[in-house]
Amino acid sequence: MTIPPHVNKQIDLSEYSEDVLCVTLKGIWKTSRGFDQMDAIKKAILDGKFKKIIFKIDQLVSWDTSLIAFLINCRNLCAQQNIECDTSELRPDIKRLLFLSDQPVEKKEEAIQNFSFFREFGQMILNFGHGTIDLCRFMGELTLSLSRLLTGKGQTRWKDFSLIIQQTGAEALPIITLISFLVGFIMAFVGFTQLRRFGATIYVADLVGIATVREMGIMMTGIIMCGRTGAAFAATIGSMKIGEEIDALRTTGISPFDFLVTPRVLALLFMMPMLCLYADFIGVLGGIIVTSSFSDITFIEYWRETKDAITMTHISVGLYKSLAFGILIALTGCLRGMQCGFSSSAIGDAVTSAVVTGITSLIVADAIFAVLFDALNI
Repeated sequence: MTIPPHVNKQIDLSEYSEDVLCVTLKGIWKTSRGFDQMDAIKKAILDGKFKKIIFKIDQLVSWDTSLIAFLINCRNLCAQQNIECDTSELRPDIKRLLFLSDQPVEKKEEAIQNFSFFREFGQMILNFGHGTIDLCRFMGELTLSLSRLLTGKGQTRWKDFSLIIQQTGAEALPIITLISFLVGFIMAFVGFTQLRRFGATIYVADLVGIATVREMGIMMTGIIMCGRTGAAFAATIGSMKIGEEIDALRTTGISPFDFLVTPRVLALLFMMPMLCLYADFIGVLGGIIVTSSFSDITFIEYWRETKDAITMTHISVGLYKSLAFGILIALTGCLRGMQCGFSSSAIGDAVTSAVVTGITSLIVADAIFAVLFDALNI
């Protein structure tokens, strides 16, 4: 006979023999209904009459963790009284939960409170070594992908390439316009307030023009693209890795580098010089507006001075840097995306790492370029 849903949980105690007790569980076992049945079984166990207790289930309507808690308490009480507890006749799902409750909890080692310089330094060396190996492997895969593309055997989709061109180029113009204009505006204002003491405000054009074309234009563009495009690359590839889409590409015989990495590297390599020239123009425009607004220098005079100050050498320096910066941004974004883990915070970690690594690599590369160009007298 089926027990109606309103019936509370209950137990039936019956004796198999003089020293064996059978406990039959039935009814509804819910946490909201309390643990009022524990007293009866506890009294039977503490009586000392029985040497073995067998648990059975009959007409059990529904249950939750309260049933498991009841069985665990009974088992612990039997262990204290040296009574054998037999749960072999319970349902498999209930026995499975009881088995899991018996598994020992792994205790994490307590964190070392005292700072160890050698330990931290050794860990840093190991992380650097692992990162270097991953980078070399990544560069090797990218080189093979580019060689397949050049020999006509690549699997790059040019439709995706044109879409990435749009995302990394045209869609980045608003933020580059704003930042480049403000940087040029600030440089011109600072230069104007200092040079007007000497009556040399016309040289604000030289200051803003050369600084923008050689350094600030491409540097600000690179930082913007790191935070915008590099992070997007890492998030896109990382989410595809978590969704096992990259494994699916490999399973179907498609190289993830041909499909994901190569078009992004080529798109950024193609767009960075154009974005650099655009940022240079907007930065110079910001300088013109400041100087023409706060001094007697006209737009034409400022423009002529800028043309005389900026040479093709200065422009070439910025373009060379833009090619290197484009490669660095694409590599760091795609690399961190490929290294993304599978936890809930993995994508955030990958994006953060891509932005930090990208900006750091840009600054280091710019310092190397500065020393190199000075040595070459450029």
